[in-house]
Amino acid sequence: MAAAGWYHRDISQVVAEGLLAKAGRDGSFLVRDSESVKGAYALCLLFQRHVYTYRILPDDEGLLSVQTIQGIQAKCFRTLPDLIGTYQHPNNGLVTPLLHPVHRARPDEDSDGEDARGWGHTVPCPGAPPSSRTHIPQQLHQRLQEQVHSSPASDFMGFMAEYLTHHVQLDLEALCHGHPQLRHLSTALATACRALHSEIDFTLAGLETLARVFDPPVSPRSPAREQGFLSSDPDLELLLNKISTVNQLLSSLEKKVLKSLQETVTRHNLALPSVAVAPPPAARPLAVQNFEVKVGKSQRAALTVDVELGTVTVTKRGSGSPEEVIPQDKILQLIKYQSVQSKVRLMCARDNQKSVSRDFIFSSARKREAFCQLLQLMKIQHSNLDEPELISVYVGTWNMGSTPPPRSLASWLTSRGLGRTQDETTACIPHDIYVIGTQENSLGDREWVEFLCASLKTLMAIDYRVVALQCLWSIKIVVLVKPEHLRRISHVHTSSVKTGIANTLGNKGAVGVSFLFNGTSFGFVNCHLASGSEKTHRRNQNYSDILHSLALGDKRLGGFDLTLRFTHLFWFGDLNYRLDMDVQDILTHIVKKDFQALLAVDQLNLEREKNKVFLRFSEGDISFPPTYRYERGTRDTYVWQKSKPTGVRINVPSWCDRILWKSHPETHVVCNSYGCTDDIVTSDHSPVFATFEVGVTSQFVPKEAPGSSPEALACIEWESIEVILKTTSRSKCYIEFHSYCLEEMQRSGENTFQNCDIPGFLKLGWSSKHLPVLNPILPDLEYLGDQHLLLSIKGVESCESYGECCLAVRSAIGTTAQQFETFLFHRGEETGSVRGWMRVRVPRGRCGTRERLYEWISFEEEDAEPAAEAPVCPKPRPQRLRSRPRSLPEPATGYTNPAYFIFEGVPNAWLPAPGAAPKKQAEGSAGGQQSRSPTGPRVPLPSEEEPWGGRPRCGPPSPSRGPPLSPPRVGHHKRPKSAVLTRDTAGLGDCSLYVATHLSQLDQVSPHCRGDRHEVPLRQTHPALEPPPRPCREAPKPLGKRGGLDALELEAPPPADLQPARMQ
Repeated sequence: MAAAGWYHRDISQVVAEGLLAKAGRDGSFLVRDSESVKGAYALCLLFQRHVYTYRILPDDEGLLSVQTIQGIQAKCFRTLPDLIGTYQHPNNGLVTPLLHPVHRARPDEDSDGEDARGWGHTVPCPGAPPSSRTHIPQQLHQRLQEQVHSSPASDFMGFMAEYLTHHVQLDLEALCHGHPQLRHLSTALATACRALHSEIDFTLAGLETLARVFDPPVSPRSPAREQGFLSSDPDLELLLNKISTVNQLLSSLEKKVLKSLQETVTRHNLALPSVAVAPPPAARPLAVQNFEVKVGKSQRAALTVDVELGTVTVTKRGSGSPEEVIPQDKILQLIKYQSVQSKVRLMCARDNQKSVSRDFIFSSARKREAFCQLLQLMKIQHSNLDEPELISVYVGTWNMGSTPPPRSLASWLTSRGLGRTQDETTACIPHDIYVIGTQENSLGDREWVEFLCASLKTLMAIDYRVVALQCLWSIKIVVLVKPEHLRRISHVHTSSVKTGIANTLGNKGAVGVSFLFNGTSFGFVNCHLASGSEKTHRRNQNYSDILHSLALGDKRLGGFDLTLRFTHLFWFGDLNYRLDMDVQDILTHIVKKDFQALLAVDQLNLEREKNKVFLRFSEGDISFPPTYRYERGTRDTYVWQKSKPTGVRINVPSWCDRILWKSHPETHVVCNSYGCTDDIVTSDHSPVFATFEVGVTSQFVPKEAPGSSPEALACIEWESIEVILKTTSRSKCYIEFHSYCLEEMQRSGENTFQNCDIPGFLKLGWSSKHLPVLNPILPDLEYLGDQHLLLSIKGVESCESYGECCLAVRSAIGTTAQQFETFLFHRGEETGSVRGWMRVRVPRGRCGTRERLYEWISFEEEDAEPAAEAPVCPKPRPQRLRSRPRSLPEPATGYTNPAYFIFEGVPNAWLPAPGAAPKKQAEGSAGGQQSRSPTGPRVPLPSEEEPWGGRPRCGPPSPSRGPPLSPPRVGHHKRPKSAVLTRDTAGLGDCSLYVATHLSQLDQVSPHCRGDRHEVPLRQTHPALEPPPRPCREAPKPLGKRGGLDALELEAPPPADLQPARMQ
């Protein structure tokens, strides 16, 4: 058996369950690669609407056997098809025999001809003997047609096309018969490279002559005179030998010259002149900057910022009043207004122990941002901290179009051009880290890095150091840092993933770099995804492959979703998502600068709304025109027609080049600019840039030395955890807890509560007795406030993850337990939700903390006038109410995915319609964490609706903490009627849509739930976890007509036909 349709390679558990649910017949099965054991497989079997997973493990001799079949002796098989054939018969220990194989989708179902996932229609089955004759379809040649005609080396590609058409079949047959020489490929390569001989002979002769000058006794022999080649193709072997000789000569020539000159100096007693080492160029001091502002209703004034002296000077125009000089240590807080983008408020201390506020309105929002950046820089320079708490990160991406760059990249590296750009007063402030990603970069690796370093040195007068360079063909990523930060960089990892033809060619794919900056982990991914307006699905698959295969970060976190392994992850590149609109309409909107209409039909935004890609990522506001496809040499014309041998191809203007990011909860990251250049015209893409202000942590040093006093331990306690999984499995689960603040991974017991009454979902619960008490390695509050916990929900039988999440320890520090709730992710997909109660206890003597540099800037939505004179708060200051900028994803106070309401019994009249955006929410937060309060009727939180164990919650509902619980607002735009999405047909495999239909039917059997008032209260239909009793701190507040569940009850049970089949 040369191929097996039931083997699906490395698909995820969620995809496997979806395929089986779509099949719908008992006994349907497939085999996939195991996620927990390398080299093992997972047999997934559908029975009575539930998926059972069995692990197939190899032994030391390579024999395969099915694990965890109780009461039956394990049977061993040499090949996977033999194993499957045996278990197709009954009475072998499985819940049902293997009856109906679920086959893979054929590659031709994907419209992507260039980057289709497989070489042929079948994938060789692991362990199966090779076939005597393997068929290679003609589609293989068609997939290379575009590469053949678009490549500058069209003659060479022509030889390769001839080989693929006529000779690859012969080599494959020879390989199957045990002859691995690939004779026909060698002949094709020798023919294609014949022209290299003369060029290499000419170069080699010159290098040999130069080598003889400095090393007369030893002269490398010419490869042309070498004898005794054993290869079947001596021409190709000769060429390879020549190339190897050239490589050796080039690498050794410099050493030979140096050695010869040193011997000459020694022989003739020559004294080398002492060369004074030039000191590294000092960074240019920041010039004093002036800003024209308005004070009050009509008063004009000038603000002068001197970063070096650490002062802000206020000079009123025409009033004759003296200048007011404000030292940086007297500035207590800087408030940036969201409602008035050009307004800022300074809270300053006075000598009489009182504070005063000063409001200034700048000429533009960009001027205000420049002023705030200068004040932030002033605070950093005068903070006298040994380690930084705030750094600036520059991220750039550019598809260079296989042409050399222009002489100057100044506009790109200084974030000037179109969109949200840097003001001229701050454009030349050097960033701490520069991350440059390029695609179709024809320059050599060393040449490109030297060009970037020279460009930054010219602009910033700083010799940036190279942290990492990773390349995949013409896809490159370079990370540069200031010299003083090099010692703070550690644990550097690089990786690359090919997503080109059959995932074996690097013309498309991704490169990545990860490292630690002191105690903060960073990840950067530069990718080039499949091109073509119609290839959205293929781009989504590229993203999934990169997410699954890119090996970055701590190896101990390899089982976690890539997006959860880093404190901050930046993903950028030529994503190639296009606009779904007629090209003439697109051009009309561009001329009008009506970008919102175009963003509503942007494929990336649409796919993110459907939770297909980049879940919980953020992106800055796009206020610049599409960056592709321009006429080279100008930025005034889009060239949207491209001639191909198969006809004219339409490339509509699109935002192909993007920069997104995702960060752990309770961390600081602000996007200060996002735009593109307008003066770099060598490519059909415009370079894109984004700059970020990122909070970082350093190695914590406790004030008390270890062992100086009896160690008091901090502890993280769990009162209860409840999980809802989108799965058709009925497996028992456990939870793994990972964190850098723990000495080792901790594990819970098996779940104590389980409910699978709703088809396609599994509800699990753990009580406090079955959850571990976690003891961090350091008990200090300041240390714990920067830590995070990673949770992974794993099946007991398969040891495979059903979903992972990240929780901030800061949110649970206190004397009482705090509720958390967030989504679960696995391999880039949303797989469920988790909620519970946790408490972090800190010893009394370790509760000291301090305000971070980035915490003195806050964001206010409402323009409320405070008291003119307010007393200065004694230290430690109470936590201020603040919110984050709109560039961050917005947490919501309720789940927007209707899937998680099915266990709560919420009628679907309360749920947002598919694709509908939640209403705008007002900002308000406590303790530096953003929270949102709805301004109108909303979907209540499960934590607000459902009494735990029938006990009403004491006190008002706590704000949502941790990662955002609703999709980011970025990408939610008003969509024209012509661009309304067509939803897939609801089916069991599509959990969200199936649940929406199920809820609709539940709503129909509740006739009283109509209109503005719901008179029929909801009754809880399942047991719930019950935390220990807690004292009431405040009486519950009424939530209005539709704000509380105590006014709802579902009297009629669901119809009998909606009850799922239950396994006895």
